Amino acid sequence: MRLVVAGSPAAAVPTLRRLAASEHEIAAVLTRPATPQGRKRVLTPTPVAQVAAELGLPVIEASRVDDQVTAQLAALDVDLGVIVAYGALLRRPALDAPRLGWVNLHFSDLPAYRGAAPVQRAVMAGDTRTAASVFQLVEALDAGPVYAADPFEIDPEATAGEVLAAMAETGAETVARVVDGIAAGTAVASEQTGAPTLAPKLTIDDGHIDFDAPAAVVHARLRGVTPEPGAYAHLGETRVKLLRSNRLTGGTADPVPHLAPGALTLHGGRLLVGTADGPLALVTVQPAGKQAMDAAAWARGLGELDGKVLA
Repeated sequence: MRLVVAGSPAAAVPTLRRLAASEHEIAAVLTRPATPQGRKRVLTPTPVAQVAAELGLPVIEASRVDDQVTAQLAALDVDLGVIVAYGALLRRPALDAPRLGWVNLHFSDLPAYRGAAPVQRAVMAGDTRTAASVFQLVEALDAGPVYAADPFEIDPEATAGEVLAAMAETGAETVARVVDGIAAGTAVASEQTGAPTLAPKLTIDDGHIDFDAPAAVVHARLRGVTPEPGAYAHLGETRVKLLRSNRLTGGTADPVPHLAPGALTLHGGRLLVGTADGPLALVTVQPAGKQAMDAAAWARGLGELDGKVLA
């Protein structure tokens, strides 16, 4: 089949590479325009645009699919569109530009977590399972019939960024299988069943860690907002990014101290922080204006920890 592939971030790259290596032809790649990146604000193409250039594929850069972009898509005369995290909604007649419409890779077990942040929301909720779903794109948000939903086990210590990277690889295979099935005329999509839940984009405020919550909740939120928008708390007037934490395993040989929520102490070479029901180990932190560093080393540099509280 002749395809158009739409996507922008790194999570869309495995699908682009997988389809480029298949027997199908990619007529063009649709991605968002280059944006300023880094401290020097260097204008940088999206990860998808960079890989498309590497593969020698034509690229259409657009922040939204307006009439002009829709005309470009229609002129491609493609059979199917494949979209993975492009970053903008497609409306008719853009949905009708490919002969067979569009399929979308979504990183949840639909209808759960429809929206922009399905992996982040699942990790924040403490979920242990999710799925990579490929569905027929419709105008309603993530509501089309599903061709395939391959289950995925969430590592209880992995951040949302790590989970998404792993799912992007396995999801690429799901997409390829569905595209092959559509080409062969054997793919069947089923309507979504059950009550949908939403996964709206996270804000900076979502990254603020409340240590008055139980340790499992704190750990899940910290993982879920990493790397974006980033977990943080304040030590006095200083904002501290919290990059990684670990749950503590129970044991009587070296019992952990009781700590008030947010209180800090060094114990057994680790930096512990109190929560509502027991401490959590902070592994990596980044104080404002500094590089990421070992949390225990940071704490030793603070001197006496009595009375120091993250809030």
